[in-house]
Amino acid sequence: MDVNGKSAIVTGGGTGLGRATSLKLAALGCNVLVNYSRSKDQAEETAAEAERLGVKAIAWKADVSIDAECRAMVEAATGTFGHLHLLVNNAGTTRFIRDFNLDEVKDEDWEKVMNVNLKGPFLCARAARDAINKAGGGVIINVSSSSGINALGSSIPYCASKAALINLTISLARVLAPTIRVNAVAPSFIEGDWLKRGFGKNYDKLKEANEKRALLGKVSTADDVADAILSLITGSELVTGQVLLCDGGRSLAP
Repeated sequence: MDVNGKSAIVTGGGTGLGRATSLKLAALGCNVLVNYSRSKDQAEETAAEAERLGVKAIAWKADVSIDAECRAMVEAATGTFGHLHLLVNNAGTTRFIRDFNLDEVKDEDWEKVMNVNLKGPFLCARAARDAINKAGGGVIINVSSSSGINALGSSIPYCASKAALINLTISLARVLAPTIRVNAVAPSFIEGDWLKRGFGKNYDKLKEANEKRALLGKVSTADDVADAILSLITGSELVTGQVLLCDGGRSLAP
C-alpha cells in the first residue's frame, strides 16, 4: 500500500515504538491519530511533530480495552481525516515478575494485561473495520512479541497475551479478508525507557546478554521495529495472517 494521503490510527502512539511508527507513517505522507491513555504530553508532542512533516495529526485519549472509547477514537479519525486505512495495535502493558514467580501473579495482572494486550486489539479492529472498508480496504498490524512464541518475557500473563494476539491475528486475517490484510510483528528486546523502567538496574546486563545471543549482534531499536511494521504495510499486497519476527536472529541462536 502507498500510504501517501492515507490515514492511520496508532494505539500507544506517543512513546517508544508507537511514536517511531507514527512519525515514519507521517514522513511518508500518512495522516495519523496518535492514541494514548496516560502519556498525553508525549502524544501531543508526537502529533505536533507529525504535523511538521506536512500531514494532519491529532492526539486522542482512549482506553483500548473499552469498546465505546475505541469506537469514539475511530469516529475522531474519520471526522478529522475523512477516512481511515490503517490501524496499528501497538498499545500494550505488563507487570515485570522476576523468574516467573507464580505466587506473585495476581488476578488484576491477568485482567489488565489481557484486557489491553488482547481484548484491546480486537475491539480496535472491530471498531475500525467498517471505516477501513468504506475507504476501500487497508491494513491492520498487531504488535505481538517474541515472548508470544518462546514464552520468555516479563511475566507469564504477558507471554500468554502475546501468544493469543498471534492467534487473533490469524483469525482476523480470515474474517476481514479480502479487503483488509492483518499481520503481526514480534519484536524481542527493544532499547528504550519501557524496559529500563521494567528491568531497573538489570537493564544493561540483560541488554548485553540479548546482544550476545542475537546473530546480528544487536537488539532492536524502536525505529527497527517500526521499519518492520512499515514493511508489512507498504510491501506485498498478498501477505496476510503472518507474523514477522524482528529479533536480530536471537531466536536462531544455538
